[in-house]
Amino acid sequence: MAILEAENICKTFGHTEVLKSIDLSLEKGQVLSIIGSSGSGKTTLLRCLNFLERPDKGVIRVNGETLFDAEDPSGLSEAAVRRKRLHFGLVFQSFNLFPQYTAMENVMLARKLLAAEQPDFKTRKKEILGEIEEQARKLLDQMGLANRRDNYPHQLSGGQCQRVAIARALALQPDILCFDEPTSALDPELTGEVLKVIKELADQRMTMIIVTHEMSFARDVADHVIFMDDGAVVEQGSPQEVFGSPKEERTRQFLLRY
Repeated sequence: MAILEAENICKTFGHTEVLKSIDLSLEKGQVLSIIGSSGSGKTTLLRCLNFLERPDKGVIRVNGETLFDAEDPSGLSEAAVRRKRLHFGLVFQSFNLFPQYTAMENVMLARKLLAAEQPDFKTRKKEILGEIEEQARKLLDQMGLANRRDNYPHQLSGGQCQRVAIARALALQPDILCFDEPTSALDPELTGEVLKVIKELADQRMTMIIVTHEMSFARDVADHVIFMDDGAVVEQGSPQEVFGSPKEERTRQFLLRY
């Protein structure tokens, strides 16, 4: 059974159709790359899947559970939406770290906020916070940032900030890790640092959706590729099919630029 199913996802801003009847499915352990020109709807699709935007139409299921159905207005309270977002970890283009917190504090923050809502938090506070801190240490070590835990974002390079952001997204152990053009704000050397981390996660069979303009990376890492244009899925298939022998003229014209 697919870990993620999205059916007929539509989104309109004003009079502009940004997403047009998007269907996609993702199996556990797969990497899905979404490619396409700027303005094709890639980021909006990712934001809809993460409940940062509400689709106008469509259904979203994770692990067989319906998280969103546009025909059903129930379950749209802020508390309910926050719980649904826990299925997804999102890494933004420009890191979105809190500048007043260290790398460790950024990674720990979401888990600390959730822990404080638990009924046993007051009686087990020291133990729980110790577990959260240990997990953050391990994640930053995994990101190659063991010696940067106490640095603030302004003391880190762009590549280091993005690795902190990846650790933060992993801290809540999401079902699906989503990347929104994670290297677009980085120079080539720092891009390589971040792509190496994502490749390692793919090798560990982390379920991921990656919106990217790094075509060679998408070709090498993805199990499935979607090409979007003008808010619609124009073509999809394996990397060999989409990059090696695209069927649609719009896909061919797009790939000629890269």
